[in-house]
Amino acid sequence: MTTKLFTPYQLGPITLRNRFIRSAAFENMCTGNVPSQMLHDYHVSVARGGVGMTTVAYCAVDLSGVSFDGQLYVRPEALPGLKRLTDDVHAEGAKASIQLGHCGNMTHFSTCHCMPVSASNGFNLYSPTIHRRLKVAEIKALVKKFGEAVDFCREAGFDCVEIHAGHAYLISQFISPRTNHRHDEYGGSFENRVRFLNEVLDEVMMHAKDDMAVIVKTNMWDDCWHGSDLNEGIRIAQEIAKHKVHGIVLSGGTVSRSPMTILGGAMPIKTLAHYMPMKSLWWLKAALHIPFVGDIMTPTVPFKELYFMPQAKRFQEAVNDVPLIYVGGVQSGDNCQQIMDEGFELFQLAHVLIKDPDFVRHVQDNPHYHAGCNRSNYCVGRMYSREMKCHECVLRDGEAIPASIQREIARLEANARKSINAQK
Repeated sequence: MTTKLFTPYQLGPITLRNRFIRSAAFENMCTGNVPSQMLHDYHVSVARGGVGMTTVAYCAVDLSGVSFDGQLYVRPEALPGLKRLTDDVHAEGAKASIQLGHCGNMTHFSTCHCMPVSASNGFNLYSPTIHRRLKVAEIKALVKKFGEAVDFCREAGFDCVEIHAGHAYLISQFISPRTNHRHDEYGGSFENRVRFLNEVLDEVMMHAKDDMAVIVKTNMWDDCWHGSDLNEGIRIAQEIAKHKVHGIVLSGGTVSRSPMTILGGAMPIKTLAHYMPMKSLWWLKAALHIPFVGDIMTPTVPFKELYFMPQAKRFQEAVNDVPLIYVGGVQSGDNCQQIMDEGFELFQLAHVLIKDPDFVRHVQDNPHYHAGCNRSNYCVGRMYSREMKCHECVLRDGEAIPASIQREIARLEANARKSINAQK
């Protein structure tokens, strides 16, 4: 198959063999906060399956920024496993990226071992936890942590870092007027709210030098009350572009208010409640069993293939000096080609690569290949407490799935298919 999809792309100082990037969808495969064999094997399988670059997700720059026990953070103990992972990804012909960020208030004392921090004081219902306002000296120290993290990633063999500035994690908590109520140089005006973002990117680009690619994931809009709208999202992307980063990933939504805007479709409430650990999240597990509570907490967004395309097209018109990377609702070879036809040079995908790490090879053999991912989001419901895994892979590997969960999967997949057909 001859198409632009399978032509090389120069992303800053690195060359990708094609236009497919495995997005930084959280794997939850780092028990004890170090890389596991499962994390290694998964990313190597995706590289072997043909992607241009695979992204290890959600590595915190500091222990205070860790949301999950199965999450990476920057520390020497993680280096050997990450170096082995990058070496083996490179051996398969792909590049290796890692997402760097800080969760801010999206954690709990039992996980991050301190009072959670954010732009402002407050209470996070979803942890639940009280969080405190970062002092200016602490902000400056975290900026340095981002730079040091780039050096760590270079030592671990990564070719690229992705800075997570969206989804209502710490950088986004400074940017959004919903979570930033400060009255100093980091709050109030737009220029002040993006100050932390700008300082982080200055530091990251200085440490990236001329041998590491840097991309940034940002929100096009927060999709929540008093959050950043599309117009402000464009201004944020323009601020990011000033740093001459090598790409901007266009996402949207807020993990604590509109998670299905990020993911597309419905949250599998029964699945989420089933896998959620009783000890640490008993209150949320109990609440999810109450009729309609789960639907209120995670409202359904009717699934649509390439669901972020209308918003992403607006950014093409306003931000044209940095490559824009599409993400959201990629299901088939036809979707991939449409992204190229719409003028995007690169795109990210995850759901289909969770189900089928060989997706890229299949598209190369058959341009109309469809992965058959029917968006029950079982992998997402499982992700918060177990490793991210497609229900088909779970059954194939001999793990049982309760009948009630299988019924939920069937219902949600039928709803997603109905939504897709209605939009054709």
